[in-house]
Amino acid sequence: MSRRRRVVFAAMTIALVLAMVSATIMAVDVYLHGRYQRSAGFNVWGYRGTPIRKKSPGEYRLVVLGGSAAYGYGVTADEAIPAVLERLLRTRTHDPIFTVVNLGYNNEGAYSFKATLEDYAWLEYDLAVLYEGYNDLSADRTNTQIFRRDSPVFRLTGYMPIFPIIFREKAAALARGNDPDAVGHGEAKTSFHASLAARTGATVLMATADVARSLDSQLDRMTLAPPRVDDGSQTGCGRWSAYCRSIELGVETARRHRARVIVATQPFLRTSTQLNSLHVQQQAALRDFLTRRFGADRGVSYVNLGDTVDLENPDLSFDHMHLRAEGNARVAAAFVQPVIEMQATRNES
Repeated sequence: MSRRRRVVFAAMTIALVLAMVSATIMAVDVYLHGRYQRSAGFNVWGYRGTPIRKKSPGEYRLVVLGGSAAYGYGVTADEAIPAVLERLLRTRTHDPIFTVVNLGYNNEGAYSFKATLEDYAWLEYDLAVLYEGYNDLSADRTNTQIFRRDSPVFRLTGYMPIFPIIFREKAAALARGNDPDAVGHGEAKTSFHASLAARTGATVLMATADVARSLDSQLDRMTLAPPRVDDGSQTGCGRWSAYCRSIELGVETARRHRARVIVATQPFLRTSTQLNSLHVQQQAALRDFLTRRFGADRGVSYVNLGDTVDLENPDLSFDHMHLRAEGNARVAAAFVQPVIEMQATRNES
């Protein structure tokens, strides 16, 4: 065989192996999405819940954005606020057909709203619900997390891999000696040590996840853009200026896509006097800013759910912030009327 043929043969072999590895990872990733999307994961398009179909003519579509409170940390997908809200709206009326999509994710703040609304414009949403304040209480730094934008695969294709996250969590659980199948459910069963087999399995899983992360890092060099933070100095919100500006950008993005907007205050934090005071001040600044900036726009409304749920009630919240199923149900019920009222104005400019 000539040298040129050997080079061609080697190149074809490498390409074939890479294609087989990629296909295997893709198949595993799709399987993991199906297994975890109801419990603690997300579907192949990066949002929580079953993927929805193409929008129908008689459908009114909502998207709910925010951090772990919107996502439904600690409960299953069907117990999170967006899923409960959809059921309540459909019970209330059959015309139009309401669909609610959960675009929240743990630790995300208002900074993520603009990017998320842009990334999911293809959903053709009619109404965006912006539901976050907890993750923006720090005055020292702006929360710039945009979970999905961290994935170059998502940025390039819209497909959101779950493979590295699940494998790393399982590897960590095995290394600790916990039950790996309980990861993400808040039910990890602790043992005193990890066996040699478990530690070996953890190493294999971690190495497999590293392969996917390596591919991500290579793509990152081509697609990653550094975050730009607007300090919001023109908003008049004082220490909450960056937060108000992020909300403003989210509202403007939704309106540019011809969607209406509800901005909502989450249940007030009461664990400490300081946290309660900060949250109340933050939301008061936001309310006043929304009145100044969007007061004449009937396509934008504000809803105060601060007293809807007592976060100190253990039957409603398990950690004084995140809600149990009953707490989520109460918040979802409080959204029903504002959503219906906003839907009634959809033919207005």
